[in-house]
Amino acid sequence: MSYVAKKCGIQLQPPSIVLIYEDQVKKNLRKRIMPVRNFTKFSDCSRVAEQLKNNPRHKTYLEGVSLEQLKKLHHLLRCHLQGQTLSQSLKQVEQNETVDPEEDLNKLNDEELAQKKRIMDELFEKNRKRKEDPGFIYNVEVEFPQDKELEACEWDTDTEDEF
Repeated sequence: MSYVAKKCGIQLQPPSIVLIYEDQVKKNLRKRIMPVRNFTKFSDCSRVAEQLKNNPRHKTYLEGVSLEQLKKLHHLLRCHLQGQTLSQSLKQVEQNETVDPEEDLNKLNDEELAQKKRIMDELFEKNRKRKEDPGFIYNVEVEFPQDKELEACEWDTDTEDEF
């Protein structure tokens, strides 16, 4: 059977993933509620999302849903179980899915750094221009305004001492 995911969301009570999908054979919209069992405020969202996506009962329905979206939805459920409001949960999930340009990535552990790199890769791919894209220009030259005087740095000054 062939199913096309249209919308995916959560139900807070009981904790569940809700999928609106189209049955390609019958051409009608259906709703599937997938309960998230044994899920606590300490659960690993990545692991639970992978288990749900690979579950034989739900696998055919969730083919069109990305693993990242399932992780975000499980994170929202976990935040709710921790006592946060929906707006607080959404703010935290959005904060986890963005990269602050002022953040020092050298201070992150391996897992957090891998997540930030994944976010940057996704943003790069989303903004990437390919030859096939409309409006593609091969050689783009941009001149930046020089309103301020450039700061001098020690490392880029010419020195008399050469190795």
